[in-house]
This record gives sequence, structure tokens and C-alpha cells, in this order.
Amino acid sequence: MKQFYETYVGNEKLSPLVREINWTSNVLILNGTKTDEAREFYLVLAAKYNYSKRELERQIDSALFERTMLSKARNQEIAVQHSELSMLRDSYVLEFLDLPEGHKEAGLRSSIKDSLREFILEFGKDFTFMGGEYRVTVGGVDFFIDLLFYWLFIFWGVVGV
Repeated sequence: MKQFYETYVGNEKLSPLVREINWTSNVLILNGTKTDEAREFYLVLAAKYNYSKRELERQIDSALFERTMLSKARNQEIAVQHSELSMLRDSYVLEFLDLPEGHKEAGLRSSIKDSLREFILEFGKDFTFMGGEYRVTVGGVDFFIDLLFYWLFIFWGVVGV
């Protein structure tokens, strides 16, 4: 409580923000950040997106603030050097893919597709995985579908008197 008071007392920018989220989120932000800028970043995000404790903890642990600040600086530097680039990719945390250090784009693509396949199959028995890179020929031109699923939808109507 003392640390909370000392951190936010007299801070006209952060004091109103701490009132918008629950105590647990405030403690996570207080213990997981070192600067007022980082605290403001996470306070705004937690209030705007109504983060759960687990999601806020994941964002802090993955250094979302630091990655966002580095990404902005890096993207601005690239945009100055290459004015033809109008859209730049954001940075994402993909730790759930368990990729080795120095992975190739093909490995990233394959891991994402495998994770999507597993996720969709978790919906239940109504989904069947037909294949990856599934070839479809339309008008003599070959196209490849990254992931092809078959969804069985049966409607059971109840007829009453």
C-alpha cells in the first residue's frame, strides 16, 4: 500500500487511471514495471481491453511495452529510409509455437498451420482435417488451400403435434 501511494500520489496523469482497474491488476502493473510510461501503457491497456489477471500478466511478462516502443522506433527508422513502405508488420509474441532460435520462415508457417489445425480440431467431432496445402484446380489453374477442414453440420428437427 505504501509503495502504491508513493508511486501514484501527485501523479495527475496516472492517478485517475488506477481507479479504472481492479486491485490485482494494479499490483501486477506496480510490481512489473519500472517507469511511469510503462505503467501508463499497461493501465490504459488493462482498462480499455478489460484484461484478466492472466492476460495482463502475460503482456507484462512478454515485455509488450518494450517491444512496442522498439517496434515504433525501428519502424520509423525503416520508413524514413524506405518511403515506399506504407505498412509495416507489428511484432508478435509466438512463444506457444516453441520455435528454435534462428528458425526459417517455412518453419514459422508450418508451426502456425499446425497450431491452427489443433485449435480447430479442439472444437469437437464435427470437424475433420482433410489436409494441408490441399490442391484445387479451377479453370485449369492450380490453387493450394493451406488448411482444409470438413465441417459436418446436422440439424435435428423436432416435430411435435
